[in-house]
Amino acid sequence: MTSNVATSDVAQSYAQALLSIAQSKNLTEEIGGDARTLVSLLSVNKDLQNFFSNPFIQSDNKKALIRQILGESGSSYLRNFLLLLVDKRRISFLEPILQQYLVLLRQLNQTVLAEVTSAVPLTEAQQQTIQAKVITLTKARLVELETKIDSDLIGGVIIKVGSQVIDASLRGQLRRLSLRLSSS
Repeated sequence: MTSNVATSDVAQSYAQALLSIAQSKNLTEEIGGDARTLVSLLSVNKDLQNFFSNPFIQSDNKKALIRQILGESGSSYLRNFLLLLVDKRRISFLEPILQQYLVLLRQLNQTVLAEVTSAVPLTEAQQQTIQAKVITLTKARLVELETKIDSDLIGGVIIKVGSQVIDASLRGQLRRLSLRLSSS
């Protein structure tokens, strides 16, 4: 197993290279969309991640799967980049590389990532309200929402932007009330 520092270094280098290619071809958003899809696919499908990480699986099989997953609809530059990762034996770093690419893309676009956890799915209006509040709070140009559902919250939301956490959930309010009562 590789260390987190080595993984971070590899991911940073390759993500920067991918961003350079995307910028030179004016495809940053298209590749960003494909990267989001792949990260989502890798996070829910651990078998796919294990397939790419397995050193005993032939490179040709990995390349064939990449071509099958991306098909003709995906960016040819991203497809060639992934094939290069297979050739360089770096495909096991695919998820961290793509996540780092998305971080660099957000920095380039002055976009912040807001992780929103709610008890129930948010409506479009609620998502827009949260985006507006986060823009006001962070002075960013755009906000990218990553939503999660946690029924233990009872109601309300928890918003995490970078290291800042805003707990507006009923569970959080009950916890704070309990602490105040116990300290009295």
